[in-house]
Amino acid sequence: MEQRRRIERPERAKRRDQKQRKRLSTARRNAFTTDTDIISDLPDSLLSHILSFLPTRDSVATSILSSRWRPLWTLVPALHLDQRKLTENRNYSFADIVSGIWTVRDAIANPMPLHKLSIYWYQDCLPSDVNTWLRGTNLRDLQELYLYIFTDVHQPLELPRSIYFSTALVVLKLISSILLDPPPACVLPCLRILVLTRVKFANRDSLSTFLTACPVLLTLSLTMYDVNFEHWDEFNVVVLVPTLKTLHLHWHVLSSSIKFQINTPALEYFNFRGFLNGDNVVENLPNVVECVLQFEQCVLIDFEDYAKRLRDFMGPLRNVISMEFSTTTAQILCRDFNREDGPTFYNLSSLKLFGGSSSEWYAWHEVRLLLFRAPKLQVLAFEWKHLLGLNIYKPNPCLEEPLDVPECLSSRLTTCHYKGFEGKEEEMELVRQILKAAKVLKLMKITVTSYLGLKLKLLIREKLEKFQRSSQNCEIAFEELRFT
Repeated sequence: MEQRRRIERPERAKRRDQKQRKRLSTARRNAFTTDTDIISDLPDSLLSHILSFLPTRDSVATSILSSRWRPLWTLVPALHLDQRKLTENRNYSFADIVSGIWTVRDAIANPMPLHKLSIYWYQDCLPSDVNTWLRGTNLRDLQELYLYIFTDVHQPLELPRSIYFSTALVVLKLISSILLDPPPACVLPCLRILVLTRVKFANRDSLSTFLTACPVLLTLSLTMYDVNFEHWDEFNVVVLVPTLKTLHLHWHVLSSSIKFQINTPALEYFNFRGFLNGDNVVENLPNVVECVLQFEQCVLIDFEDYAKRLRDFMGPLRNVISMEFSTTTAQILCRDFNREDGPTFYNLSSLKLFGGSSSEWYAWHEVRLLLFRAPKLQVLAFEWKHLLGLNIYKPNPCLEEPLDVPECLSSRLTTCHYKGFEGKEEEMELVRQILKAAKVLKLMKITVTSYLGLKLKLLIREKLEKFQRSSQNCEIAFEELRFT
């Protein structure tokens, strides 16, 4: 009897499993069969969604798996065509590979409309091929277009006319050898993000015409060099966009006849890097609350004149709440802030100084002058960061130091962070003076560079712990800088 029960138990279990399997979906029943491709049974919409997370090269490669997979990559609404990735370990040219991809897509009865297209062509670029690909693309549903085209500057890529009338385009990034030549009646009603880097302009009104055609533009990035204007004796880059919230202007132009004018009343974030070469105009920026300023040194302009240009440039930024300076910018400001008419930032609560090839840029008498212009400052930060270029404006140790303490140190400053601390004499003195003067400071955070030896790190910590603190609630925190 007992032996019979042992035989019946497996049989009952087997019958129970069979009943359960009948209630499972087809895909789950196939999981019990080892020779069935479960993934291939998934719907096209789900498979194409999975493929969208793969590089285009890998997505296209899945077409050789089986007839089931052959058309699936054409259902992916994004193409990322990068010359370096597509031609790696291959004997075909980038142009041949991309043309092949377009041919296969065109052969499909109903390919998925492209929503995102990126073309990165770094070497041996043929603008005519790019133009052919763009003209062969249904741009009606395209929402994001990224073109990184590096070709002869005298033979830039001319964009198809249809791009200037796209009703779906939201993001447009044009980099390097591309000619901007918008028709007078162009319109891009949905464009919100625009990046123009080293592009060329067909005429003096090209940029203004294009920006006017973007009624809801929120983010604009412009990177300009002298070579972009080599055919123009004079040129005004006018940014008059009432809807703009974020502006990155990288102005590496030395010619004084090439100027820019900024008038963006809704702007909230402003990042400027470059030269103040001519009679540039920055106005109507009442809503800017955060800005990053990295002025490059210009040996062609007298220092006093350059300092005045910088002061005039910063006038409309008086309402900012958070500001970052490069050390070169801070150095120019420090000398100019001895003037009574220098700008004062009454709403500034966070200030960061970055850059510098040596700690001498953070000398206490220089920083102190800056603090007098920020009476409500609560957070002060320093970060060592390598910046390109030479420092020609050296710190002036002979500047007359004011006898009184900056207002922010007396009643406002609560946090100070020094990132990239090396324990040099100027750094130690800076921290000592801040600890001594800041009456409500809660945290002094020191992030030391990782290459310092353990013995030196302990010595730095021991010295800093002995500094006098005006605030009884101040904590000195130490950590090591890690490079990622």
